[in-house]
Amino acid sequence: MTPSRLLPHAQLGTEEFRLLRDLIYEHAGLHYDDDAMFLFERRLVDRVEALGLDDFYTYYKYLRFDPRGPGELEEAIERLTTKETYFFRQEYQLRAFRDQLLPELAQTNAARKRLGIWSAGCATGEEAYTIAILLLESGLFRNWDLKVVGSDICRGSVAAARRGIYREAAFRTTQHEIRAQYFANVGEGAEVAPELKKICHFGQLNLMDGARALMVGQVDVIFCRNVLIYFDMKSRRRVIDGFYERLVPGGYLLLGHSESLLNVSTAFELVHLREDLVYRKPLGAWRFNGQRT
Repeated sequence: MTPSRLLPHAQLGTEEFRLLRDLIYEHAGLHYDDDAMFLFERRLVDRVEALGLDDFYTYYKYLRFDPRGPGELEEAIERLTTKETYFFRQEYQLRAFRDQLLPELAQTNAARKRLGIWSAGCATGEEAYTIAILLLESGLFRNWDLKVVGSDICRGSVAAARRGIYREAAFRTTQHEIRAQYFANVGEGAEVAPELKKICHFGQLNLMDGARALMVGQVDVIFCRNVLIYFDMKSRRRVIDGFYERLVPGGYLLLGHSESLLNVSTAFELVHLREDLVYRKPLGAWRFNGQRT
């Protein structure tokens, strides 16, 4: 009996790569250099074959013109984006948030007893739940209306965040006492406590979609860490303008350690904390449409 011959994998050519790259950029604002061609081939070849398509050009046409294309485009973005995250990531920034910003926000919002925070690009939810833990642990917000909104462009990541069950790698920098108090061991890992799920709300959101971002509402703080690195300058400005609109006057924007608003926006004030630099929407700021916020 002659053994079956395995068919070769579909190969991604330069022209097909550029078509796919431009489509991703058009939809999500994500920018990829020419050296990302191997990444595209390695992470998308399984989708080409799973759909029974002959090559990457046919896959591009599927994404662009097939009625099922939008759903597959979400799958492609899910595979192309990196989701390296865990609880209490970038601890120095979280300390600055806990020790300096939260006491200020507790005083500023004391009359209305309401605090809203947006984790933009939350991946599988670890950042949003970390923020919720810091709010509860601070002891500053008892009987307050607390809301942490986590958003991500990937539907699968949002589903994982809502589920709230995490494996050991997610706790690499989490103190034992915190894990014991806010997580319960289940068969598949550790599940976040109901008191955290009550605070955290997750939704799928493309940061380039300013109209859909209205669902977030007005917030006091935005965390957007290690997300802007995937955008080119034009897309960064569009995203940052959207953040400015979502922040209340005096609200804070926290970026990743390698990110800044240099050459992106002059609308924010740079604030020097003991362990970090953050951005603040000025008090009495004006909206881009010329109205005072």
